[in-house]
Amino acid sequence: MSHDTAGERQRRWRLLLGGAAGDLGVLGDDDRRRDSALTGLYGGGGGGDAPEAGGKRSAGLGGSSPVLHRWLGDIRTYFPSSVVQVMQRDAVERLGLRQLLLEPELLSAVEPDVSLVGTLVSLSNAIPARTRETARAVVRRVVEDIERRLADRLLAAVRGAIDHSRRTSRPRLSDVDWGRTIRANLRHYQPEQRTVVVQDLVGNSRRSRQASLRDVVLLVDQSGSMAESVVYSAVLGASLASLKSVETRLVVFDTEVVDLTEQLRDPVDLLFSTQLGGGTDINRAVAYGQSLVRRPTDTVMVLISDLYEGGVARELQRRVRELVSSGVTVVVLLALSDSGTPSYDHELAARLSELGAPAFACTPDRFPELLATALRREDVAAWAEQSGIPVGR
Repeated sequence: MSHDTAGERQRRWRLLLGGAAGDLGVLGDDDRRRDSALTGLYGGGGGGDAPEAGGKRSAGLGGSSPVLHRWLGDIRTYFPSSVVQVMQRDAVERLGLRQLLLEPELLSAVEPDVSLVGTLVSLSNAIPARTRETARAVVRRVVEDIERRLADRLLAAVRGAIDHSRRTSRPRLSDVDWGRTIRANLRHYQPEQRTVVVQDLVGNSRRSRQASLRDVVLLVDQSGSMAESVVYSAVLGASLASLKSVETRLVVFDTEVVDLTEQLRDPVDLLFSTQLGGGTDINRAVAYGQSLVRRPTDTVMVLISDLYEGGVARELQRRVRELVSSGVTVVVLLALSDSGTPSYDHELAARLSELGAPAFACTPDRFPELLATALRREDVAAWAEQSGIPVGR
């Protein structure tokens, strides 16, 4: 082992152990700042709290605004963005610093992410007037980032799915898609006449321009464990609402059911209208969603919930069976997030999958493809399995 490699390992152990490292090594200026930032959150530094048994750091971040503001600046300077988000989350969850995040100067210094948005939304009723605009600005930054990543892909996938479902081989003359028709008949090209003999017409079935072609109902569990899913659902639902060919309804629920469709114009307003936390009555939410169904075979209902039912599970299963039997495409997303495998009710997920409502977790990046599959009335469970996503287990 080279001297440089040994020195780097010694440096890493020194940063990991903090003050418990003893004479393990001397840190340079930048590493001392990194060590100070870690000590501020996890303790264990020479002037901070004593380390826990085994040499691990113990929490020791002070509670004053100036100290926290300086700490936020340091971690953004010395750690990558992904690490900054983890450290911020630890500071909020482990050290009870939620109230400090309601101060404008602190909010302006944080690294915005979906988790932080969930925290701010859950505290929306407690946000003082002086911080409200700063909190909204932080939430909007995250919303706009999600829109940049996903909105165009979602809209393209939905448009493609609907255009595919509208195509017909017997269109009226005014509904013929001449570009597709020519491409479909190029094999019948007659070089002597320099013309294409059209044997197959391709066009779109006629529908009223005012009428939507598909109905999408999003039922979103707003219990505390579903915060990240609520954020993504609001942004993706707002993007869907911009399409005239899709009638989008967004409903959030805990033990109560609230239809937020009218607020889809602005996902930030929508998020601050949710009430993260509380119990769950999934059966009641699905009953409301069932009342919205006008055209079963043209309706996709997406239930986003971890399925920890506080209502009547047997009644929920009956409603799902009725919806599927009537022709509604029902999909259960156990999570719509990037946070890995969620905790959920495995037994209920398996039962709903058996009823024809496949239940699985989905990342936001996969949602456009998932929804397009459902809109084309293709086998969603098969799509999930082909994508390596376990269904209803």
